[in-house]
Amino acid sequence: MIELAPTFAGWPLAATMAAVAAAQGLRAGRRRSSLNEALHELRRPLQTIALAGVRTDASPPALESSVRLAAAALERLEREVNGGPALRLPAEPIELRALLDSAARRWRSRVSLGGGSLRLRWRAGDAVVCGHRVELAQALDNLIVNAIEHGGPRISIDVRPYKARVRIVIADSGRASRPAARRGTPGETIARLSGRRRHGHGLAVVRRVAAAHGGRFALRRSERGSLAMLELPLHSERDDMAA
Repeated sequence: MIELAPTFAGWPLAATMAAVAAAQGLRAGRRRSSLNEALHELRRPLQTIALAGVRTDASPPALESSVRLAAAALERLEREVNGGPALRLPAEPIELRALLDSAARRWRSRVSLGGGSLRLRWRAGDAVVCGHRVELAQALDNLIVNAIEHGGPRISIDVRPYKARVRIVIADSGRASRPAARRGTPGETIARLSGRRRHGHGLAVVRRVAAAHGGRFALRRSERGSLAMLELPLHSERDDMAA
């Protein structure tokens, strides 16, 4: 007769060990994802810094903002590698138009290298949002680069108020409108810095930033073009009084 007691006696230990291994694997997976996201956010400003060496008409403000974003991404990467608490500055009122203008300047050279155009249409007055400047800038960069890399060469950014929010819509002209020969162009060479062939963290960053700011993100893709929408709550004097 088979003695079942010794057999079953080892099950709790085996189950515990399996649970510990699963938890460790989950933590390792999350850490790897965080590291990849940090690397991804470092590549974005490095692209625009590299573009400054290709284009003689590179905008100094665009280069300066890219260096600031690279420094912030490098700090996060250092924390992911060596540990330490996340450094999250208090939210602040931010003039959204200045943030959009800066993002457009950063990526206009990249768009023009591919024979495209980047147009900003502002219809939101003096819209102010409350949040974290670097995180919002990273989200905008990822939306613009997503349109550059996966859509058509003609990109538009439309900003308008929507109820108590501001809606940012980034659209492109679709893959069918891309130039036939892009391989080997300066724009395609610089694009390799994005790591898009290996990682897909850009839109995850946008979703995370939207949620952290009480906003909403949606994306619709087709051969005729993609449409990305980032919606953020407007900041008002009433919010300052409540704080």
